Amino acid sequence: MNFTILWFVLLFCGSISAQDDGNATEIQSYHPDMCDLRREFVAIREKLGAVETRLKDSETRLKDSENQIMELRNKERTKVIFSAATGGGSRDIGPFNTDITLIYRTVITNIGNAYNQFTGIFVAPVAGVYHFSIFYHAGGRHMAMLKLYKNNQLIAMTHHHQQDSPGNGGNSVFLQLQQGDQVYVRLAANAYVWGTDYHTTFSGLLVTQM
Repeated sequence: MNFTILWFVLLFCGSISAQDDGNATEIQSYHPDMCDLRREFVAIREKLGAVETRLKDSETRLKDSENQIMELRNKERTKVIFSAATGGGSRDIGPFNTDITLIYRTVITNIGNAYNQFTGIFVAPVAGVYHFSIFYHAGGRHMAMLKLYKNNQLIAMTHHHQQDSPGNGGNSVFLQLQQGDQVYVRLAANAYVWGTDYHTTFSGLLVTQM
C-alpha cells in the first residue's frame, strides 16, 4: 500500500503516537467518515489493479489467437497443384546411353508455378507434405523405366522390361519437403517412353503445409 495513503488512513481512522524530546504526543482521529472513504478507496484501487492485470492477460491471449488465425489463413491461401505431360508430338523419347531428367513440356495445370516446364523440376515453395505421381506409356520395343528423385535421392520408380506388347506403368508417393527441395523424374539409361500430350505425365500437389 502507498505510504501516503497508509498515513492518511491511520490519521483519520486511528491514533498516531509520536515522541518529541521525551514528550508523547497523541493525535486522535475525529473523522470516522473519512476513515470509511479511505478504506473504500484502497479497496477499489486494489480491485482496479486486479482488473487491469486480467485485461492485460486477455489482450495477450487475444493477440496470440489473432496471430494463429492469420497463420492458418496464410496456410490456406498457399495452393500448389501441377500436372504436365511430356509432349513430343507422338514419338519415342529415348533410349539414351545415360540417365536424363525427363522434361514434361506440356503443362496441364500449374497452380503456384512451382513446376518449371523448361527444366522438368518441381521446387517446393513452402515446407509441407506433398503427393507426387508418375505415369508412362511405352511401345515395348525397349525397356521403360522412370525414377522419381527428391534432390539427389532416389525415392520411387516404375518400369517394365522389353517385350512384344505395349506397356504402361506408374507410381505415387507422399513426400515431406522443405522449402527449396527439388523433385524431378529421370528416364533411365537405355529406356524410353512414349511422348505425347496425354500418356506420360508427372503430377503433384501440396497436401498440407508444415
